[in-house]
Amino acid sequence: MKRRNTASQEVVLNVLNSTKKAMSHDAIEKKINIAIDRATIYRILNRFCDDGIVHKIIADDGKQYFAVCMKCDENKLPNNHFHFRCTHCDTIECLPSVVNFSLPENYQVEKVNCVLVGTCKECFNEME
Repeated sequence: MKRRNTASQEVVLNVLNSTKKAMSHDAIEKKINIAIDRATIYRILNRFCDDGIVHKIIADDGKQYFAVCMKCDENKLPNNHFHFRCTHCDTIECLPSVVNFSLPENYQVEKVNCVLVGTCKECFNEME
């Protein structure tokens, strides 16, 4: 069944498309220029995840961040790629790296949520 496209969905998607970094629900809500309640934004974001439009990153700070999957496809990133959260500018971005790890025998990975934390290249360059 095809989902209908609403004005609220378009606004949320436009906000996500306007940045190269993942955004938290709060950051998205601050950039929205029409009245949409918090619960609706969450439903839209979760629907986008279900439909493969965005992917969800659960960071070390416990917050959920959302990034448009098209940006990953453009960079040819694998589904299970690393993310990086900068402690200075508090942004999260997708990193173009394959996740390599080994598990004990009889374990099988279905999904990876890996967030590296530190200083991004923009903040690092500003500190020099």
